Amino acid sequence: MSMLVTNIGELVTNDPELGPGPLGIVRDAALLVDGDRIGWVGTAAEGRDQAADDVYDVEGRCVVPGFVDSHTHLVFAGDRADEFAARMSGEPYTGGGIARTVAATRAATDDELLANLRRLVTELRSQGTTTVEVKSGYGLDVEQEARLLRIARRVTGETTYLGAHVVPPEYAQRRDEYVALVTGPMLEACAPHARWADVFCEPASPHAFDGDESAAVLGAAAAAGLGLRVHGNQLSAGPGVRLAVEHGAASVDHCTHLSDADVDALAGGTTVATLLPAVEFSTRSPYPPARRLLDAGVTVALATDCNPGSCYSSSMPFVIALAVREMGMTPGEALWAATAGGARALRRDDVGRIGHGARADLALLDAPSHLHLAYRPGVPTAHSL
Repeated sequence: MSMLVTNIGELVTNDPELGPGPLGIVRDAALLVDGDRIGWVGTAAEGRDQAADDVYDVEGRCVVPGFVDSHTHLVFAGDRADEFAARMSGEPYTGGGIARTVAATRAATDDELLANLRRLVTELRSQGTTTVEVKSGYGLDVEQEARLLRIARRVTGETTYLGAHVVPPEYAQRRDEYVALVTGPMLEACAPHARWADVFCEPASPHAFDGDESAAVLGAAAAAGLGLRVHGNQLSAGPGVRLAVEHGAASVDHCTHLSDADVDALAGGTTVATLLPAVEFSTRSPYPPARRLLDAGVTVALATDCNPGSCYSSSMPFVIALAVREMGMTPGEALWAATAGGARALRRDDVGRIGHGARADLALLDAPSHLHLAYRPGVPTAHSL
């Protein structure tokens, strides 16, 4: 089946060959969807010559690429709203509450976890997200981590093995044994169900992993054929960014505390800096230096980090609004980072853009312009099409 989407007031393609600027904006536009791919893009006048099985008139609304949420933790059970309330009263975030989610998740059935995952994915899609990455990390033993990845694979091909999320309480005095488990039997059990591997590199936290431990995890994951991702430099300056760039990781996520050397390394490498401003909103922490990264030529992505502890929001439009208001990004930069930037963080060229051959993953805004994503925060303007 084919469908002509026409009377688009503003079409954001993220292709400078189709329109001016990085967003490649085409006004008074149309596009042809052929199966699950984009078959043609042009003006509405040109679209009258396109044969299609169906025609969808969007009545002057804006169409953008579907949002690419490249960092989430959606397979979990339990609730940590009390921690959010404590942080709003001044208690700092350390990552220690992850153990509570691990206990609740281990006790949940597959059906319970899958139902919650599907609920959250539906929530994401209703706000314009069409591609989502999902991590494990709330099982922290061989059987549980593999179980979480199998469940995640039910909704996305972008699954990430995060056995190195935190050191579970039962290994608190045996960290070396846990790293050996993560890089050995757990990795072997999880690799068939994952595209990526991740590690929470944060020496400032007693629960996460230091530089040497993180390097061991990344090396083993690469040897197992998994792509690499890193949680880095969230709570303090540290080795996370450097390790990500040195190991050729697709992305390093958080990037809140950066040295000049970190910025230079990102600018000179291929690793995307994925920023998660809804985490800073939810933890009352400093926001990442987006303007500094962009001005240095670093590729920046935006993602939600939706999880039950440090950020229980699934809204990419909210993330875009925060990036503009709190991190000095322009509305166009924020939209690009939430679409094309997220695609680069997943090393995908079939999503995050609207052009011939790309996936027909589209978001329709109940607005005439992409500016409304930041202009009208909290208003449900975006829907997947």
